[in-house]
Amino acid sequence: MSRLRVIRRYRFSASHRLHSPLFDEQRNRELYGKCNNPYGHGHDYLLEVIVGGEPDAVTGRVIPIESLDRFVERVILRSMDRRDLNTEVEEMTALVPTTENLAAVIATRLESAWPYAFPGVSARLEKVRIHETKRNIFEVSVRPREPENESREAAQNVVKTK
Repeated sequence: MSRLRVIRRYRFSASHRLHSPLFDEQRNRELYGKCNNPYGHGHDYLLEVIVGGEPDAVTGRVIPIESLDRFVERVILRSMDRRDLNTEVEEMTALVPTTENLAAVIATRLESAWPYAFPGVSARLEKVRIHETKRNIFEVSVRPREPENESREAAQNVVKTK
């Protein structure tokens, strides 16, 4: 049978301020424009999680959709929905919270936790895509890998607790 892709969409809202401590106020305003508002601003993000694989011979599904939904809820949505990305999402506190960086953080979280959430499932996380606005869409391709030993426990905890 052919390899297929499943694209599942999730919505979440979050706020951020684009501001780098490496630049002065004027340079930040020039670089980030209205997104440098000192009070921040928000987006209603549309997250797409793209999973590829061959359909199971018995179920006919690439991945159990309900399991994927629970996984994305635990690993991403619970900690990002209705949050300030600058201060409330651990990985983002050291980054300028651009949607490019947000996409990379989400992809890393999902990729790290995937083997523990879906052991023995042949489907693999392939891409993460985030729609920030109608015109701004960001995509990260994911290469499946076995988590490193030191991150294994952290990834397992993300799957279990978030």
